[in-house]
Amino acid sequence: MESVPVRCPACRRDHAYLTPVYPCPCGAPTAPPLLRGAPVTPITHRTWNDDWVTVRCRGCGRHDQWPQPELCCPCGAVLRIPVRPVSAPGRRAGSSSRPARPSHIPLPRTAPAPRPAFRPLTIRTARDAVGAAALYLTWLGYRDVVQPAGRPASRIGLRAAGLIAQVDSTTRPTALRDVECLWLHALNASVSSVFFSLAGYAPDARERADGLGIPLFVMDLTGTPQPVNSPADELLSTGA
Repeated sequence: MESVPVRCPACRRDHAYLTPVYPCPCGAPTAPPLLRGAPVTPITHRTWNDDWVTVRCRGCGRHDQWPQPELCCPCGAVLRIPVRPVSAPGRRAGSSSRPARPSHIPLPRTAPAPRPAFRPLTIRTARDAVGAAALYLTWLGYRDVVQPAGRPASRIGLRAAGLIAQVDSTTRPTALRDVECLWLHALNASVSSVFFSLAGYAPDARERADGLGIPLFVMDLTGTPQPVNSPADELLSTGA
């Protein structure tokens, strides 16, 4: 695995980013080639096309689409890690066509024993983001996780026994009001709450969540939520 130093432009904190390794269909380990020395970019607006990169397998030469490497800084910023561009066969530079993506991207084990490894759901649509969060809550130990049948009128995306969760699949960082609304819904229902976001959180939203004890998770397109505050770290460690 390749490691590169990363400095968050928001808080100036230094990180060592370790690129994820995925198995090519031929079985060879494959990783996006990181572009050393290039500045990272805070993600403030997501587009589905820009969140995937073309990677060439060194074993068989196959070109596939893999999630763009990202890093979640503890300050709440979500950073895009630049990679060396690879031209996919059959595509001209600048072409708007989108090659098929892998149907499943297994990830390394992230949960402590005896909990089994989490099996993510690759996110391609907003509905996938809700499904990935539901799978994660079930993996954490929540029972009877229910997804809304259609687009919910409110921003509450999921319910489980003793829990209300919100999934923000928009392309902008989750705002303070969204965190406070989730907390009020949970308070009125006498249950706990969890928040999932694709684009990270505004600084005041994260600060408020820390004060209210709301676990915050950020999801990348592999479908594996990552904790971004202490309540989320505790939930990941103990489970439901």
